Amino acid sequence: MRQMRVRAQHVAGRVVGAVFVLGLALVLLPDLVLLDHVTPFAQLVAFRPVVLAGAAAVAAGPLVVLLLRRRARWFVAAVLAVLVTATGTLATRALPGPDTDGPVLTVLALNVHDGGAPVGATAALIADERPDLVALPEAGAEYRSRLAPLVEPLGYRLFGSTGEGVGDIDGVSALAHADLGDVTATVDPTTPFPSVVLTGGALGALRFVGFHSIAPVPGRIRQWRSDLAHVATWCAAPTAAIVAGDFNATLDHSAFRSGTAGCGDAAEQAGAGLVGTWPSSWPRAVGTQIDHVVATRGLRAESLDVHDVTGTDHRAVLSRLRQVTPPDGGHAHPTGRMSVPFGPTR
Repeated sequence: MRQMRVRAQHVAGRVVGAVFVLGLALVLLPDLVLLDHVTPFAQLVAFRPVVLAGAAAVAAGPLVVLLLRRRARWFVAAVLAVLVTATGTLATRALPGPDTDGPVLTVLALNVHDGGAPVGATAALIADERPDLVALPEAGAEYRSRLAPLVEPLGYRLFGSTGEGVGDIDGVSALAHADLGDVTATVDPTTPFPSVVLTGGALGALRFVGFHSIAPVPGRIRQWRSDLAHVATWCAAPTAAIVAGDFNATLDHSAFRSGTAGCGDAAEQAGAGLVGTWPSSWPRAVGTQIDHVVATRGLRAESLDVHDVTGTDHRAVLSRLRQVTPPDGGHAHPTGRMSVPFGPTR
């Protein structure tokens, strides 16, 4: 009887251990089985670096003790396997890629929080960094009208996805420097927050897209996934593209990785993929990176910097992209900017 009781305890212990390991895997790696498509995993996985650090810190002591017990070593090995796998998904984001040569485009993306970021602060950042292209989610016609007098003297033209009478929260604005020439704009109304698409001039066939996705809140997960899937319109197309803005998703979301397949994430390429951009009130080390610049093959980020801006709960991301695979007929502009024609990527 006693032997049966001991055996039952061992079996119960293994079941409890297996359930714990499974639960840990679902918390840290829900995207591997597409559970990040549903609440609460869609929200939780956005903070994988912080959750992983907390889990490792809490588990360290007990794992050392359990390692001394022969019957518990399988459990220790299983927990470590989950922790190592989760760490592996993050490791490359902190490692910068190789140096590259080629003409440069500098891209800035900033969610201005329903027009709440003072136009003076936005204009000051633009004046300091002089990006070639800017994407401003949650900046509608009203915000553009206040920003224009501050940036037009700097040589910028402003474009928008929405017109008068539409709130700032629903709009996306884009800026292009005059050095890029006769850039034209179209609006892609496919998603609830329409995107603004720039092309032509010195961009040639390259499309620059100011993008804003719905947030993955309960009741809107399906739309969020649809928004991210729509990014494939540009990332999977044969023509070069840069998509910048607020994706409301991280590299840990399978929907983001799927939608941006064919594009590289600038932060990951530059070794800045663990810097939080939201919420800006949190330290960068514990925030989540939902603001991105992604670009198709042939364009690679050599740097990505994150900037705090007053009046918004997002941080700005500024990336320098180099053309590493010149398209047929392409050439470098004497100033170092991209020059026509861009043509399709190869």
